[in-house]
Amino acid sequence: MASGIRAEIKIDDPTNCVVTAASAAAQGQVQSVSKSTNPNAPTRVSEEFMLEAETYPESFDTDVELSPVFSYGSSSVYRFTRDLGRGCPCECIEGHDSPVIDVRTRGSSLFLTFHASDMASLQAIIGDLQDRYSNLDVQRLLQSQQDHSEQHLVFVDRSELTARQLEVLETAHRMGYFEHPKRANAGEVADALDISGSTFTEHLAAAQTKLLDSILEYDQT
Repeated sequence: MASGIRAEIKIDDPTNCVVTAASAAAQGQVQSVSKSTNPNAPTRVSEEFMLEAETYPESFDTDVELSPVFSYGSSSVYRFTRDLGRGCPCECIEGHDSPVIDVRTRGSSLFLTFHASDMASLQAIIGDLQDRYSNLDVQRLLQSQQDHSEQHLVFVDRSELTARQLEVLETAHRMGYFEHPKRANAGEVADALDISGSTFTEHLAAAQTKLLDSILEYDQT
């Protein structure tokens, strides 16, 4: 059985996303998005989404034309056509050969779900998204197991650490500071880094606090 990773992410007010722009304008939410490509126009893609809102603007401030095509009670279905290569979040993920399996919005927030084949693939996708969207939030990660169970994963953003904090963590780990029993004490790691013991402790505490914040914040979602 495959042991891929299911990722659920959130991006606030993403650029180049027509669906989120419409959701934000109507202060509503989108629960369903579908798209297709016309074989006679392979560089164009048509998308439809179901928008639920209390009121709908007469027009949407987007760079493509949104056409209402159907209504379900308080929900309306809109269709638009766009060029491939727009650079939206979905295309960013799909560029790594990982289909986006679920697209939702709430106001100006976009929620995407996709599967990555392994951790290296996941890190490549998340890294690409972070380069484009600074407000990316990894909401949930699940890894399938051979016994059909699910393992919760925590994604830690290394960019939250300063270069010095990362160096302190890597050096302490390499020298066995975190092992039991320790292969190196604080003074020995500090000497290897050419810093004082108190400076080592300060950097280590700051780095560990950031890591614990990420883990505990994830655990509460």
